[in-house]
Amino acid sequence: MKKRNSILGIAFMAALTLTGCAGGSKAGDTLASGLDPAKFDSTIDGQKTALYTLKNKNGMEVSITNFGGRIVSIMVPDKDGKMQDVVLGFDNIYNYADFEHTPSDFGAAIGRYANRINGGAFTLEGKKIQLPQNDGKNCLHGGPHGWQYCVYTPDQIDAQTLKLTLHSKDGDMNFPGNVTASVTYKLTDDNAIDISYEATTDKPTVINMTNHSYFNLNGDASQPITNCKLYINADKFTPINNTFIPLGQIVPVKQVPEVDFTTPTEVGKNVSNFKSEQIKNANGFDFNWVLNTYKDGKGDDKTPAASVVSPTTGIKLEVFTNEPGLQVYTGNFLNGKVTGKYGKVYNQHAAICLESQHFPDTPNHPEWPTAELKPGQKYQSHCIFKFSVEK
Repeated sequence: MKKRNSILGIAFMAALTLTGCAGGSKAGDTLASGLDPAKFDSTIDGQKTALYTLKNKNGMEVSITNFGGRIVSIMVPDKDGKMQDVVLGFDNIYNYADFEHTPSDFGAAIGRYANRINGGAFTLEGKKIQLPQNDGKNCLHGGPHGWQYCVYTPDQIDAQTLKLTLHSKDGDMNFPGNVTASVTYKLTDDNAIDISYEATTDKPTVINMTNHSYFNLNGDASQPITNCKLYINADKFTPINNTFIPLGQIVPVKQVPEVDFTTPTEVGKNVSNFKSEQIKNANGFDFNWVLNTYKDGKGDDKTPAASVVSPTTGIKLEVFTNEPGLQVYTGNFLNGKVTGKYGKVYNQHAAICLESQHFPDTPNHPEWPTAELKPGQKYQSHCIFKFSVEK
């Protein structure tokens, strides 16, 4: 992870109870995660933040803050019926917002453009767009003040649905167009988090949103996820150079067997196999897989795009999406310097991210599914994280 500049204007008021945000969790609420909603009540850049909690009939619980649209906790039952928090994060808004000292994209709704753009530059309708370069020479996750560091306007529609909306001005991080974007989290009664993204613009621009949750299904985020079995429904991937930028090729995974997850394989089998040039370039797994579920310009969000299973807890996570790609990242840059919820220290490979999205650097590859959005069009992206148990 790269260090970013701190946000100006944060006033951390953990002792206050937020008012005016209907549906927000309140101080004194008892949450399965043990989170204290009061620690998320604050003002950032003049906007109120809070913690919002969704619960279903099975007792599953998901807590989200409107700062960055971040999933803070996901409580699901393991094979013994014990509730486990399966995502990394912090127990207060200060650690999320003070990203000069605790940089993270934990749980965030990323935009405008998730992943990397080569040199931070691309051409749109004949005009060169130069973005901030916050990852070496590249632009990562929309720049140093991407949407993950903005406050979304919350609307808790019901006990199981939260809609977050963001207005991004023309020129925000040098991206063109006034954009209105939203992410809607719906907790279903089959223990799934159904995530819908929408966006509109008044000028041609590029949009690529995703959720950046760091999953650890083992029930102990201080321990690596290398024992978990990963399946990816993809026969191809986009290899990268040593700055994480795609080479422009789409290559069968059989040619690079270390990235072949067409059958469930332990993450730890090859995550540190630096004899593989691709694994060395990525410092582990940090690639875009070309999903088999996307054909002829349409994605099948009824068929699993990927799954992860913990042999320790039996918890299984399946991913469904209409997107063409899935970026799988294994927490390679976690280094034990960050302490998260429950006092857990996050070491390398403490989590796996499953980011449904368009391919990295797509604006520089017109042959790939386009990320362009024009006035009159509506950007729509869909991802489902479904939890179950394998005994």
